[in-house]
Amino acid sequence: MEKKSKNVLGTDLCPCCFEPKTGFYRDGFCKTGEEDYGTHVVCAIMTNEFLEYTKSKGNDLSTPIPQWSFPGLKEGDKWCLCIMRWLAAVKVEKAPKIVLEATHKKALEYTTLEVLKNHEIE
Repeated sequence: MEKKSKNVLGTDLCPCCFEPKTGFYRDGFCKTGEEDYGTHVVCAIMTNEFLEYTKSKGNDLSTPIPQWSFPGLKEGDKWCLCIMRWLAAVKVEKAPKIVLEATHKKALEYTTLEVLKNHEIE
């Protein structure tokens, strides 16, 4: 039996989003593994500001890519982001709010719980 992944709060990882289906494994969870080089562990709620920012950095998340079953994201969608892209957005004050219960504990290897909590959705 697969052991449950944990979130940054130390409890069982909650799903991030099923519509659109997110996560590196496209199972709705921000789980990670050896093959996930981007470490897609942050469950974030998209904003237009962040979508423009990440597009300017070469990662367009708003344009659909049908062959990858990727619908394109819009403001309000939840999505599992790369921890390093999210932290870069934090530095320039463009980081979207996040759902701590759905953010994988691996995020704590890159930043502190305090930084994460400062961006928690209310």
